Amino acid sequence: MDTFGNASPMSWPRLVSSKRLGLEQYHDPRVHSRSDFQRDYDRMIFSSPFRRMQNKTQVFPLPGSIFVHNRLTHSLEVSSVGRSMANVAADVLRSRYKSESWHKLFHHLGDITATACLCHDLGNPPFGHSGEKAISTFFSEREGRVLQSSLSEAEWADLTHFEGNANSLRLLTHQFAGRRPGGFSMTYSALASIVKYPYVSTRAGSKGKFGFFTSELDTYRRVASELGIPALDAEGTTFMRHPLVYIVEAADDICYQLMDIEDAHKLKILSHDETVGLLLGFVSGERRSQVERTLERVADPNEKVAYLRSTSIGALTDECAGAFLAHEQEILAGTLRGSLIGNMAGETVRKAYAECSDIAYSRIYCAPEVVDVELGGHRIINYLLQRLIEAVLHPEAYASRLLLHKVPVQYDTAAPTLYGRIQSVLDHVSAMTDVYALDLFRKLEGSSLPAV
Repeated sequence: MDTFGNASPMSWPRLVSSKRLGLEQYHDPRVHSRSDFQRDYDRMIFSSPFRRMQNKTQVFPLPGSIFVHNRLTHSLEVSSVGRSMANVAADVLRSRYKSESWHKLFHHLGDITATACLCHDLGNPPFGHSGEKAISTFFSEREGRVLQSSLSEAEWADLTHFEGNANSLRLLTHQFAGRRPGGFSMTYSALASIVKYPYVSTRAGSKGKFGFFTSELDTYRRVASELGIPALDAEGTTFMRHPLVYIVEAADDICYQLMDIEDAHKLKILSHDETVGLLLGFVSGERRSQVERTLERVADPNEKVAYLRSTSIGALTDECAGAFLAHEQEILAGTLRGSLIGNMAGETVRKAYAECSDIAYSRIYCAPEVVDVELGGHRIINYLLQRLIEAVLHPEAYASRLLLHKVPVQYDTAAPTLYGRIQSVLDHVSAMTDVYALDLFRKLEGSSLPAV
């Protein structure tokens, strides 16, 4: 692996690899009806962790009479946008490298990106992003603080900066009890395309973002070595991003920003006129005139917003694909600063996106419905962690034995290290749906008992 002081640009022929984690010895170069990257996508669609996301909060409470996005619908939409963006870029790259024998590899970029987009939120706990915060603050601010002296600096940083993105990589690659080596045995390219923050938790900084737990560092090193992703430090704890991470990140940012605006309109947090004004901001000139003429033929307010949302996503997708192509060499060299959205060339689209972002933070993420989920989720997760960690620390106690019987056997609550036992609890809690976590909380609290 290239290391600090000897980092060379990444190359597409190595970055697009169908080798599977845990199944390296069975690597089959033959052509099948489905490519290995299509198999990755299908494997995720049919997986239990992916299905569970239908009962995990995205931003707003899970739907009653009004349907809003959950983790599952969000991930499907991100996958759709990511595939489109990657395909736009791939068309140009095939032409750009048409003299190279490997130019047909770009045909796979859409499938790799679509799969990574499906997976990017797999590791997120219940109750939206507040679930991540509830886990990290359990260790940094609450009962979990007493464990610090028994853990290494790196292990403690993993816990106090708990990150859904890092947990996604663990979920996909860890060999849980009774499961096969390599986890889901995904292709190396798909795994690398998920890791938005390719460094360890001790380098997380004030934002608390990182890409892999201490337990998965060696796995990521293996992936990076195979794909030719250079390390940026002598220790091999910080790496360049796989280029497709930029597309996955942009697709995620586009979808959560615009779909949150649409959901806020449905819930009447934003008025119809406000929403239309925000989304019209993504088009200008003759294109805006065309869009306004179309709106005049649509009477349903929600349909108007849906049309504007699709128009805005189209504009952002094109701009981000353009940014990826314009900065390809910087991306391969690991020198690009910022995201694709931050490097969009179009002033109109950049300004409109910034206005949507401002509104989201000032009006949507602090809305009572959202805060109520955060407060409730924080209390539930804190309580579950307290009870479950107490159980793995004192498994001989009667109450602990009863509780540990409820933990699925794939989670190794009897791991030989304290860090491993704590991780088994976090694996279990982060996999819970909102409904399951609430139900278990009520049962353990004694407020919900089986019918007699």
